[in-house]
Amino acid sequence: MQDSLGWDDLRLTLAIVRAGSLAGAARALGVSHATIFRRLKALEKRTGTRLFERVRGGYTPTPAGEDMAAAGARMEQEVLGVERRAVGRDLRPSGTVRLTTTDTLFEGLVAPMLGRCRAEYPQIALEVAISNETFNLSRRDADMAIRPIAEPPEALIAYRLARVALAVYRARDADENAASQWIGLDDSVSFPALSAWMQAQGAHARCDYRLDTVQAMQSALRHSDARAVLPCYLGDADPTLVRIGAPIAALATDLWLLIHPDLRRVARMRAVRDLLIDGFARGDVVQQLAGTAQADRMST
Repeated sequence: MQDSLGWDDLRLTLAIVRAGSLAGAARALGVSHATIFRRLKALEKRTGTRLFERVRGGYTPTPAGEDMAAAGARMEQEVLGVERRAVGRDLRPSGTVRLTTTDTLFEGLVAPMLGRCRAEYPQIALEVAISNETFNLSRRDADMAIRPIAEPPEALIAYRLARVALAVYRARDADENAASQWIGLDDSVSFPALSAWMQAQGAHARCDYRLDTVQAMQSALRHSDARAVLPCYLGDADPTLVRIGAPIAALATDLWLLIHPDLRRVARMRAVRDLLIDGFARGDVVQQLAGTAQADRMST
């Protein structure tokens, strides 16, 4: 044997033995059939040993192949053990957590929670990306996200935080006798339920002021006689606005905390996750999200 064997060589042999075929080994290792074939031929040439016999329906290992696969199985257990022990050592909540959420959620709810996180876990460094774009957690654009969405992606660990209520608002000093105009979201923001609701209400035809964030809509509403649909936690907390009627059931949206599955056992992720879940479960936050915190400020 001219060169020493590496983990990739042993893992290749083990995968072929377990699958009984090159195609099965390719699927297990996430590479192409041609790559497995080429790597096996190179390994046999390098070791000067035939590792498999081609038989009907697949590949069967020679004694040398069995020996190499057994060594691969032992090394696999060692590698997995090292990984588990490494995760187990991450007991202190420390390091960086990158969170993404929307501008309105951060301003209205998340910022105080992260303030408590800084006080309780001073060794955790927080990086917060304020964006209305959907970050790709699978590519690790962020470690976790707080998003109002109908269905969370199956590839992510999802925790349902709350149900977000929305209602119609106007400026407190708006002229109620003026023709009712609307402020809305432009086409860059995907909110099909709101678009359908405004269409059904005839509001689309009277909406000639559109913005690309909900927070910008709130600011515009303060200086207008128009109406707009806002999350209740945002509109109810603004003393310059008045809610018109009850929350709109058709627009209620679930709020989710999303985490990449590879990070769910990391101590710093668990610490921030638990703090956020507890924060959204507080009675005052639940009332804000449900639109019941400021019911006395509703306009008829």
